[in-house]
Amino acid sequence: MRTTAAPDRGRFVVLVVEDDETIGRHLTTGLRSNGYAPTWSRTGAGALTEAGRAPYDVLLLDLGLPDTDGLNVARTLRARFPDLLIIILTARTDDIDVIAGLDAGADDYLVKPFSLTVLLARLRAHLRRRTFASPPPQPVTLGDLVLDEAGRRCTLHGIDVPLRPKEFELLTLLGRHAGQAVSRETLMAEVWDENWFGPTKTLDVTMASLRRRLTSAAQASPRPARLPQITTLRGHGYRLEQEPD
Repeated sequence: MRTTAAPDRGRFVVLVVEDDETIGRHLTTGLRSNGYAPTWSRTGAGALTEAGRAPYDVLLLDLGLPDTDGLNVARTLRARFPDLLIIILTARTDDIDVIAGLDAGADDYLVKPFSLTVLLARLRAHLRRRTFASPPPQPVTLGDLVLDEAGRRCTLHGIDVPLRPKEFELLTLLGRHAGQAVSRETLMAEVWDENWFGPTKTLDVTMASLRRRLTSAAQASPRPARLPQITTLRGHGYRLEQEPD
């Protein structure tokens, strides 16, 4: 159910997917008063339909929807729109639920109840990083893997390796510092948000998924592939080895 006018493309446009009347109205009113252009949908089916009508910058997604689990919506829209910023809004506090949301493609999450001030701060941090980032450096070559930040492409022997946004950013950050130890705190601050309030388990889930995708790409490659090895430094962080396997 769509309850606002079509988005104004002069502002960041936000699709709010929330079935609770009070929360939905509070979010759309707060977003609009802070310069965003929100559209509100109360169901997962409505959100999927709405996402196909206009380009969106941000998806604020409740997991407890009346017609489907929000994780299904997250997976579908992440596959359709790789650059969409997805922030999950959930009353589920167990780590496994949070990890499932991040693994479904979400970039961030907030546990209800949360303040509008915190949500707006998270949005500013994510969008600032996407909008005002420094000009990207030249493509990074890691063995037979090439990372092109300008095109946001990861290729192995010239074939695209599908990575989620955070997986790409994590690999790129490690690649720019190949051979150096990078702390968990640095990775969380640079890839996520310096004001991140959630568990750093987010990093572990993303890293595990990244490793799986790289391994799958190598196995599917028509010829042997030299891939960068990411070493876990227990109690500190990770290091991408300069000499690939």
